[in-house]
Amino acid sequence: MTSDPGSPAIASSGAEPVPEEPATRRPPRSWPRRWARRAGLAALAVILVVTLASFGYNALTAHRATPPEGMSYTRAGDVLTRYRTWGSTGSPVVLVHGAFESADTWSRLAPLLARDHRVYALDLTGYGYSDRRGPYTTGHLAGQLLGFLDAMHLGGPRDRPVLVAHSSGAAAAAEATLRAPDRVGGLMFLDGDALATGAGARSPVRYLLIPPYRVSMLRLALRSDWIIRSVYSRQCGPACPRLDRAGLDQWRRPFQVPGAEAGLWDLVAAGVPGVDPARLAGLRAVAAPKAVVFGASDDVFAKDAPAETAARIGAPAPTLIPGAHHLTMISDPAAVAAAVEALAARAR
Repeated sequence: MTSDPGSPAIASSGAEPVPEEPATRRPPRSWPRRWARRAGLAALAVILVVTLASFGYNALTAHRATPPEGMSYTRAGDVLTRYRTWGSTGSPVVLVHGAFESADTWSRLAPLLARDHRVYALDLTGYGYSDRRGPYTTGHLAGQLLGFLDAMHLGGPRDRPVLVAHSSGAAAAAEATLRAPDRVGGLMFLDGDALATGAGARSPVRYLLIPPYRVSMLRLALRSDWIIRSVYSRQCGPACPRLDRAGLDQWRRPFQVPGAEAGLWDLVAAGVPGVDPARLAGLRAVAAPKAVVFGASDDVFAKDAPAETAARIGAPAPTLIPGAHHLTMISDPAAVAAAVEALAARAR
Protein backbone atom coordinates (compact mmCIF):
# COMPACT_ATOMS: atom_id res chain seq x y z
CA MET A 1 0.00 0.00 0.00
CA THR A 2 1.32 3.38 -1.01
CA SER A 3 1.33 6.21 1.58
CA ASP A 4 -0.20 9.55 0.89
CA PRO A 5 2.58 12.05 0.15
CA GLY A 6 0.61 14.84 1.95
CA SER A 7 0.19 12.96 5.19
CA PRO A 8 2.83 13.07 8.02
CA ALA A 9 5.31 10.27 8.18
CA ILE A 10 4.61 7.53 10.66
CA ALA A 11 7.47 6.04 12.70
CA SER A 12 8.30 2.65 11.51
CA SER A 13 8.21 1.32 15.05
CA GLY A 14 4.64 2.40 15.44
CA ALA A 15 5.37 3.86 19.01
CA GLU A 16 3.80 7.05 20.29
CA PRO A 17 6.22 10.12 20.48
CA VAL A 18 7.68 10.67 23.99
CA PRO A 19 7.12 14.22 25.35
CA GLU A 20 10.15 16.06 26.74
CA GLU A 21 10.35 16.33 30.60
CA PRO A 22 10.43 19.88 31.99
CA ALA A 23 13.79 21.08 33.46
CA THR A 24 14.25 20.33 37.20
CA ARG A 25 13.76 23.49 39.31
CA ARG A 26 15.40 24.13 42.73
CA PRO A 27 12.79 24.93 45.39
CA PRO A 28 12.82 28.60 46.38
CA ARG A 29 14.87 29.39 49.55
CA SER A 30 12.67 30.43 52.47
CA TRP A 31 12.98 34.07 53.67
CA PRO A 32 14.30 33.16 57.17
CA ARG A 33 17.21 31.32 55.59
CA ARG A 34 17.89 34.21 53.23
CA TRP A 35 17.91 36.73 56.07
CA ALA A 36 20.05 34.48 58.26
CA ARG A 37 22.60 34.15 55.48
CA ARG A 38 22.64 37.92 54.92
CA ALA A 39 22.93 38.60 58.63
CA GLY A 40 25.84 36.16 58.92
CA LEU A 41 27.67 37.81 56.05
CA ALA A 42 27.03 41.25 57.54
CA ALA A 43 28.31 40.09 60.94
CA LEU A 44 31.46 38.69 59.39
CA ALA A 45 32.01 41.97 57.54
CA VAL A 46 31.57 43.96 60.76
CA ILE A 47 33.97 41.67 62.64
CA LEU A 48 36.54 42.04 59.87
CA VAL A 49 36.24 45.84 59.85
CA VAL A 50 36.37 46.09 63.66
CA THR A 51 39.36 43.74 63.84
CA LEU A 52 41.30 45.69 61.22
CA ALA A 53 40.41 48.96 62.95
CA SER A 54 41.51 47.53 66.30
CA PHE A 55 44.87 46.40 64.94
CA GLY A 56 45.35 49.78 63.31
CA TYR A 57 44.45 51.72 66.48
CA ASN A 58 46.71 49.52 68.60
CA ALA A 59 49.60 50.16 66.23
CA LEU A 60 49.04 53.92 66.33
CA THR A 61 48.90 53.93 70.16
CA ALA A 62 51.75 51.48 70.78
CA HIS A 63 54.02 54.15 72.32
CA ARG A 64 54.28 53.63 76.09
CA ALA A 65 54.54 56.33 78.76
CA THR A 66 57.59 56.75 80.98
CA PRO A 67 57.36 56.71 84.79
CA PRO A 68 57.73 60.09 86.51
CA GLU A 69 61.24 61.10 87.47
CA GLY A 70 62.61 61.11 91.01
CA MET A 71 60.79 58.05 92.34
CA SER A 72 62.22 55.82 95.08
CA TYR A 73 62.61 52.04 94.72
CA THR A 74 63.63 49.18 96.96
CA ARG A 75 63.76 45.40 96.67
CA ALA A 76 60.79 43.91 98.56
CA GLY A 77 60.83 40.14 98.34
CA ASP A 78 61.22 39.41 94.64
CA VAL A 79 59.67 42.69 93.49
CA LEU A 80 61.48 45.92 92.71
CA THR A 81 59.05 48.12 94.60
CA ARG A 82 58.33 51.80 94.22
CA TYR A 83 57.45 53.59 97.46
CA ARG A 84 56.87 57.00 99.05
CA THR A 85 57.56 58.36 102.52
CA TRP A 86 56.29 61.28 104.61
CA GLY A 87 57.46 62.48 108.01
CA SER A 88 60.64 61.71 109.93
CA THR A 89 59.60 61.14 113.54
CA GLY A 90 57.08 59.11 115.49
CA SER A 91 55.84 55.55 115.21
CA PRO A 92 55.61 54.02 111.72
CA VAL A 93 52.46 53.69 109.62
CA VAL A 94 52.47 51.66 106.40
CA LEU A 95 49.74 52.35 103.83
CA VAL A 96 48.65 49.51 101.51
CA HIS A 97 46.52 50.51 98.52
CA GLY A 98 43.72 48.61 96.81
CA ALA A 99 42.94 47.64 93.21
CA PHE A 100 43.75 50.16 90.45
CA GLU A 101 45.46 52.41 93.01
CA SER A 102 49.05 53.25 93.94
CA ALA A 103 51.10 54.91 96.66
CA ASP A 104 49.93 58.24 95.23
CA THR A 105 46.36 57.46 96.26
CA TRP A 106 47.35 58.34 99.83
CA SER A 107 48.62 61.83 98.99
CA ARG A 108 45.81 63.60 100.89
CA LEU A 109 45.94 61.40 104.01
CA ALA A 110 49.67 60.82 104.41
CA PRO A 111 50.68 64.44 105.16
CA LEU A 112 48.15 64.52 108.00
CA LEU A 113 49.58 61.35 109.53
CA ALA A 114 53.13 62.61 108.99
CA ARG A 115 52.65 65.24 111.71
CA ASP A 116 53.13 62.50 114.31
CA HIS A 117 54.31 59.44 112.38
CA ARG A 118 56.77 58.14 109.84
CA VAL A 119 54.53 57.22 106.96
CA TYR A 120 55.32 54.74 104.17
CA ALA A 121 53.33 53.69 101.10
CA LEU A 122 54.27 51.15 98.46
CA ASP A 123 53.03 50.16 95.00
CA LEU A 124 51.87 46.56 95.12
CA THR A 125 53.01 44.52 92.15
CA GLY A 126 50.62 44.85 89.23
CA TYR A 127 49.88 48.48 90.02
CA GLY A 128 51.68 51.80 90.15
CA TYR A 129 55.32 51.73 89.10
CA SER A 130 56.57 48.59 90.83
CA ASP A 131 57.69 45.63 88.74
CA ARG A 132 54.84 43.55 87.32
CA ARG A 133 55.72 40.15 88.69
CA GLY A 134 53.19 37.35 89.18
CA PRO A 135 51.62 35.37 90.52
CA TYR A 136 49.13 38.00 91.63
CA THR A 137 47.98 36.02 94.62
CA THR A 138 47.32 37.07 98.18
CA GLY A 139 50.37 35.12 99.34
CA HIS A 140 52.68 36.82 96.86
CA LEU A 141 51.37 40.29 97.76
CA ALA A 142 51.81 39.53 101.46
CA GLY A 143 55.37 38.42 100.77
CA GLN A 144 56.06 41.72 99.00
CA LEU A 145 54.62 43.65 101.96
CA LEU A 146 56.72 41.75 104.49
CA GLY A 147 59.76 42.26 102.25
CA PHE A 148 59.00 45.97 102.24
CA LEU A 149 59.00 46.00 106.06
CA ASP A 150 62.43 44.35 105.90
CA ALA A 151 63.71 46.93 103.42
CA MET A 152 62.47 49.82 105.58
CA HIS A 153 63.85 48.16 108.75
CA LEU A 154 60.39 47.94 110.28
CA GLY A 155 58.78 45.22 112.33
CA GLY A 156 61.24 44.98 115.22
CA PRO A 157 60.07 44.89 118.85
CA ARG A 158 60.26 48.70 119.15
CA ASP A 159 59.34 49.64 115.61
CA ARG A 160 56.27 47.65 114.66
CA PRO A 161 54.12 49.56 112.15
CA VAL A 162 50.40 50.09 111.99
CA LEU A 163 49.19 48.69 108.67
CA VAL A 164 46.38 50.66 107.02
CA ALA A 165 45.04 48.70 104.07
CA HIS A 166 42.43 49.95 101.61
CA SER A 167 39.85 47.83 99.79
CA SER A 168 41.44 44.69 98.25
CA GLY A 169 44.76 45.65 99.86
CA ALA A 170 43.22 44.44 103.13
CA ALA A 171 43.83 40.86 101.99
CA ALA A 172 47.58 41.41 101.59
CA ALA A 173 47.81 43.14 104.98
CA ALA A 174 45.73 40.44 106.66
CA GLU A 175 47.83 37.61 105.26
CA ALA A 176 51.06 39.40 106.18
CA THR A 177 49.78 39.85 109.74
CA LEU A 178 48.77 36.20 109.99
CA ARG A 179 52.23 35.13 108.77
CA ALA A 180 54.18 37.48 111.04
CA PRO A 181 51.90 38.71 113.85
CA ASP A 182 54.83 39.82 116.01
CA ARG A 183 55.94 42.30 113.34
CA VAL A 184 52.69 44.27 113.18
CA GLY A 185 51.73 46.92 115.72
CA GLY A 186 48.16 47.41 114.52
CA LEU A 187 45.90 46.57 111.58
CA MET A 188 43.18 48.67 109.94
CA PHE A 189 40.83 47.58 107.18
CA LEU A 190 39.76 50.70 105.30
CA ASP A 191 36.79 50.16 102.96
CA GLY A 192 37.70 46.48 102.67
CA ASP A 193 36.91 43.09 104.20
CA ALA A 194 39.91 41.00 102.94
CA LEU A 195 37.59 38.36 101.45
CA ALA A 196 37.97 37.26 97.85
CA THR A 197 34.28 37.83 97.15
CA GLY A 198 33.98 41.14 98.98
CA ALA A 199 34.77 43.48 96.10
CA GLY A 200 33.73 41.06 93.38
CA ALA A 201 34.80 37.55 92.40
CA ARG A 202 36.26 36.61 89.03
CA SER A 203 34.11 37.88 86.18
CA PRO A 204 33.27 35.81 83.07
CA VAL A 205 33.71 39.03 81.06
CA ARG A 206 37.45 38.33 81.00
CA TYR A 207 36.81 35.47 78.56
CA LEU A 208 35.28 37.94 76.09
CA LEU A 209 38.09 40.48 76.38
CA ILE A 210 40.53 38.96 73.92
CA PRO A 211 43.28 40.56 71.87
CA PRO A 212 43.23 42.84 70.03
CA TYR A 213 39.91 44.22 71.26
CA ARG A 214 40.76 44.37 74.97
CA VAL A 215 43.89 46.40 74.21
CA SER A 216 41.87 48.87 72.17
CA MET A 217 39.17 49.12 74.84
CA LEU A 218 41.71 49.74 77.60
CA ARG A 219 43.58 52.39 75.64
CA LEU A 220 40.38 54.14 74.63
CA ALA A 221 39.21 54.20 78.25
CA LEU A 222 42.55 55.48 79.54
CA ARG A 223 42.62 58.25 76.96
CA SER A 224 39.14 59.41 77.94
CA ASP A 225 39.16 62.10 80.63
CA TRP A 226 35.39 61.67 80.94
CA ILE A 227 35.60 57.95 81.76
CA ILE A 228 38.34 58.40 84.36
CA ARG A 229 36.51 61.29 86.00
CA SER A 230 33.21 59.37 85.98
CA VAL A 231 34.65 56.28 87.68
CA TYR A 232 36.55 58.41 90.17
CA SER A 233 33.49 60.50 90.97
CA ARG A 234 31.28 57.47 91.52
CA GLN A 235 33.79 55.75 93.80
CA CYS A 236 34.92 58.86 95.66
CA GLY A 237 31.68 60.75 96.13
CA PRO A 238 30.75 64.43 96.17
CA ALA A 239 33.29 65.41 98.83
CA CYS A 240 36.27 64.58 96.63
CA PRO A 241 38.17 67.25 94.69
CA ARG A 242 37.68 67.23 90.92
CA LEU A 243 40.55 65.70 89.00
CA ASP A 244 42.78 68.23 87.26
CA ARG A 245 45.36 67.32 84.63
CA ALA A 246 47.83 66.12 87.25
CA GLY A 247 45.12 64.08 88.96
CA LEU A 248 44.12 62.43 85.70
CA ASP A 249 47.75 61.57 85.01
CA GLN A 250 48.09 60.05 88.49
CA TRP A 251 45.35 57.50 87.72
CA ARG A 252 46.14 57.05 84.02
CA ARG A 253 49.90 56.82 83.62
CA PRO A 254 50.60 53.68 85.70
CA PHE A 255 48.59 51.69 83.16
CA GLN A 256 50.44 53.19 80.18
CA VAL A 257 54.00 52.27 81.12
CA PRO A 258 55.75 49.26 79.55
CA GLY A 259 54.41 45.94 80.85
CA ALA A 260 51.32 47.46 82.46
CA GLU A 261 48.79 46.08 79.99
CA ALA A 262 50.03 42.49 80.19
CA GLY A 263 50.15 42.77 83.98
CA LEU A 264 46.60 44.03 84.10
CA TRP A 265 45.22 41.07 82.15
CA ASP A 266 47.11 38.71 84.47
CA LEU A 267 45.57 40.53 87.44
CA VAL A 268 42.09 40.18 85.96
CA ALA A 269 42.68 36.47 85.35
CA ALA A 270 43.85 36.00 88.96
CA GLY A 271 40.72 37.63 90.39
CA VAL A 272 40.35 39.75 93.51
CA PRO A 273 42.87 38.75 96.19
CA GLY A 274 41.31 37.47 99.35
CA VAL A 275 41.72 35.33 102.44
CA ASP A 276 39.56 32.33 103.29
CA PRO A 277 37.01 33.30 105.99
CA ALA A 278 38.19 30.61 108.39
CA ARG A 279 41.80 31.71 108.07
CA LEU A 280 40.84 35.37 108.32
CA ALA A 281 39.12 34.64 111.62
CA GLY A 282 42.57 33.74 112.95
CA LEU A 283 43.18 37.48 113.29
CA ARG A 284 41.06 37.37 116.44
CA ALA A 285 43.94 35.58 118.15
CA VAL A 286 46.49 38.21 117.05
CA ALA A 287 47.40 40.52 119.93
CA ALA A 288 47.81 43.63 117.77
CA PRO A 289 44.82 46.00 117.97
CA LYS A 290 42.56 46.10 114.95
CA ALA A 291 40.09 48.57 113.46
CA VAL A 292 37.55 48.63 110.62
CA VAL A 293 36.64 51.92 108.89
CA PHE A 294 34.15 52.29 106.03
CA GLY A 295 32.41 55.05 104.16
CA ALA A 296 28.77 54.96 105.23
CA SER A 297 27.70 55.29 101.57
CA ASP A 298 30.16 52.72 100.18
CA ASP A 299 28.22 50.75 97.55
CA VAL A 300 31.03 48.33 96.70
CA PHE A 301 30.18 46.26 99.77
CA ALA A 302 26.93 45.25 101.40
CA LYS A 303 25.61 47.45 104.20
CA ASP A 304 26.32 44.82 106.84
CA ALA A 305 29.91 44.20 105.64
CA PRO A 306 31.60 46.60 108.10
CA ALA A 307 30.00 45.03 111.19
CA GLU A 308 30.57 41.49 109.93
CA THR A 309 34.21 42.28 109.14
CA ALA A 310 34.85 43.76 112.58
CA ALA A 311 33.33 40.72 114.26
CA ARG A 312 35.26 38.32 112.03
CA ILE A 313 38.70 39.77 112.83
CA GLY A 314 38.08 40.67 116.47
CA ALA A 315 37.95 44.45 116.05
CA PRO A 316 35.68 46.88 117.94
CA ALA A 317 32.52 48.15 116.27
CA PRO A 318 33.37 49.70 112.89
CA THR A 319 33.79 53.41 112.30
CA LEU A 320 31.42 54.66 109.60
CA ILE A 321 32.22 57.99 107.95
CA PRO A 322 28.96 59.80 107.10
CA GLY A 323 28.43 60.50 103.41
CA ALA A 324 31.71 58.90 102.37
CA HIS A 325 31.90 56.40 99.51
CA HIS A 326 34.71 53.94 98.69
CA LEU A 327 37.74 56.26 98.62
CA THR A 328 37.56 57.63 102.15
CA MET A 329 41.26 58.50 102.31
CA ILE A 330 40.59 61.01 99.50
CA SER A 331 37.12 62.23 100.41
CA ASP A 332 37.58 62.40 104.21
CA PRO A 333 41.31 62.33 105.04
CA ALA A 334 40.87 64.08 108.41
CA ALA A 335 38.32 61.49 109.60
CA VAL A 336 40.52 58.60 108.46
CA ALA A 337 43.59 60.20 110.07
CA ALA A 338 41.71 60.47 113.38
CA ALA A 339 40.82 56.76 113.19
CA VAL A 340 44.45 55.85 112.43
CA GLU A 341 45.65 57.97 115.35
CA ALA A 342 43.21 56.20 117.67
CA LEU A 343 44.47 52.81 116.50
CA ALA A 344 48.12 53.87 116.84
CA ALA A 345 47.43 55.00 120.41
CA ARG A 346 46.07 51.54 121.22
CA ALA A 347 49.15 49.98 119.61
CA ARG A 348 51.64 51.68 121.97
